[in-house]
Amino acid sequence: MFYKIFKVLCRFWYGLILRTRVIGSENIPASGAFILAANHVSNWDPPFLGTFIDREICYMGKEELFRNPVMAWVCRSLHVFPVKRGAADKSAIKTAVKLLRDGNCFGIFPEGTRSKTGKLGRAEAGVSLIAAMTKAPVIPAAIVNTEKIFSRAEFLPRLAVVYGAPIKFTGSTKDKDSLDAFAQEIMSAIAKLKNSAA
Repeated sequence: MFYKIFKVLCRFWYGLILRTRVIGSENIPASGAFILAANHVSNWDPPFLGTFIDREICYMGKEELFRNPVMAWVCRSLHVFPVKRGAADKSAIKTAVKLLRDGNCFGIFPEGTRSKTGKLGRAEAGVSLIAAMTKAPVIPAAIVNTEKIFSRAEFLPRLAVVYGAPIKFTGSTKDKDSLDAFAQEIMSAIAKLKNSAA
């Protein structure tokens, strides 16, 4: 219930106030597991990414968020589970894999952290490893202008989110080169989507 109420508020904020352009929503599967992978430039991004699709999204969130009981409750109510940053967190990966095997949507920011410049960085191995372990398709997505919200240059910017066509990993979970190449393929797809919305 909290998730649904929060989404209504987000649609008012992002949709009516910030006049978001939504492109490619037809690429979001109506059912079944998939990974939604996007660029990350702002703290506004996690709720923004899922606001305009009908599916509920599960996310990893830095474990520091769960130290405060109230914030921990909010995170769990929004389907966020903790992850340790700076190292391979096997527990978080197992949780993501289980969620996908149960048919859920899993959202991830492949770069692992926010870009301070707005430019895309290299993807970490986690996104391709999870895709390889679950065989779930990856929907690349581009987030545009969320870093400008409440900025001096543009207080209420016009936003955009672009959802791309699904891509699948067909290699082995043990092939590091294939995993890395797929991760960078995802980032290339995100870059193209971002440029298309500019």
